[in-house]
Amino acid sequence: MTTLTNHRRAPASGQTKNLIVFLHGYGADGNDLLGLAEPLAEHLPDTVFVSPDAPQPCANNPMGFQWFPIPWLDGSSEEESAKGMTEAIDTLNIWLDETMQAEGVTAANTVVVGFSQGTMMALHVLPRRAEPVAGLVGFSGRLLEPGRLAAEMTCKMPVLLVHGDSDPMVPPSSLPEAANALNAAGFEVYTHLSEGTAHSIAMDGLSMALQFILQKTF
Repeated sequence: MTTLTNHRRAPASGQTKNLIVFLHGYGADGNDLLGLAEPLAEHLPDTVFVSPDAPQPCANNPMGFQWFPIPWLDGSSEEESAKGMTEAIDTLNIWLDETMQAEGVTAANTVVVGFSQGTMMALHVLPRRAEPVAGLVGFSGRLLEPGRLAAEMTCKMPVLLVHGDSDPMVPPSSLPEAANALNAAGFEVYTHLSEGTAHSIAMDGLSMALQFILQKTF
């Protein structure tokens, strides 16, 4: 059993056929992204939305959480960051298995949506799982260690990458870098750059995510 705190929005229809998992960014919590369920739910009535808190309290925001430490933000060491990420990967994998079982859905009926550090976790974890999820949407993140992807991946799923062109936290160049590595590894990749958008999710990006989910996943 994992110890992640879940935040959940039940399906609008009352019947669960699909699952969308939100993975929040550094210093936030599960509720931070669960609000995205509101505009999505009317188009995805049979979808349950679940958003866990990351496993570690955030060093820079005691009210928030982190998937792993970030040395240039919180002064942690590279060793602490690597250790935290390894632990978070194990925790997230167990949590995904438990959550899909609890909601009565399979990986084929699950989409994972990440933001920032949550996108980093999704892009690292999902291609290395036994079964592919239906799709991955990554906002404002990056692909960690792209050189390892092709050798370590065990499954592929459609991927949509969205980034703001004015992001001061994660450079917009992270989008083509991730897309190129994913394409080279054989993934079906779509991208969208939100004009005038900083480190956030703009409405045009959310609309692209909805279109991607409707057309490529469920």
